[in-house]
Amino acid sequence: MKSMMMGMISVVIGAGMVFAGDPNKVVVDGSTTVGPIAKAFAEYAMQKNPVMNITVSESGSGNGAKSLLNNACDVATMSRPMKNSEKKAAQEAGILAFETVVAMDGLAMIVHESNPVQGLTLEQIRAIYSGQIVNWKELGGPDQPIVLISRDTNSGTYESFETLVMKGAKIGSKAEYVGSNGAIRQRVVSTPAAIGYVGLAFCEGVKVLAVNQVTPSAETVVNKSYPISRPLFMYTNGRPKAGTAKGDFVLLGNTPEGRKIIEDVGYIPVQ
Repeated sequence: MKSMMMGMISVVIGAGMVFAGDPNKVVVDGSTTVGPIAKAFAEYAMQKNPVMNITVSESGSGNGAKSLLNNACDVATMSRPMKNSEKKAAQEAGILAFETVVAMDGLAMIVHESNPVQGLTLEQIRAIYSGQIVNWKELGGPDQPIVLISRDTNSGTYESFETLVMKGAKIGSKAEYVGSNGAIRQRVVSTPAAIGYVGLAFCEGVKVLAVNQVTPSAETVVNKSYPISRPLFMYTNGRPKAGTAKGDFVLLGNTPEGRKIIEDVGYIPVQ
């Protein structure tokens, strides 16, 4: 699946209004983490059924939720659950926000390949991002100031990191915020002193650190021994129905073909 031509998919900057009159059109908006799954699902679905028209946008989990609430997309992809405030807003707008867990993921802590550090504890990661640990030499690495890279605050990945790692501690003022998993990976690739966090599909060309002596993998995410694990979601207005364009897209992860797609793009099928 990695070699599939992604040019077949229309990836848009912002989702337009959903046209209810076209049953073959599916507008998807949201998480950059879930983006590789959504794009691969879209290509597979359109190859199987050429009359389908699926567009995939990656504006962040928060914007995906807003798009669903505003009837600007059919499917909101999110790397975190909907907040109670979003569910309430959906209800007030007459939207039944139905949650489908599409895959599992681990938040990988990544550093430059030249960094000799092999692993960190959750407490060390929290101390790094809160500004208490500021130099790699404090962790057995080189005498270099740590360069903190974080997702933007509208990101579901950022909110997962806040919940699972920071646990109420504030990220320090020296952190750099970027707009996608790919941007974090690229910043770490080009910066020997950097540290960042990304979904498992974005670990090419970087070193993945063990956390609490556990390396993220399909096995450790499923058995929850890796401490920064999370589900990935697709939200729709109402339960997705098999036999419809939207339903077949969202429910693809339940099929053998969809499970293979999820594995091929670097994530973990739901058990």
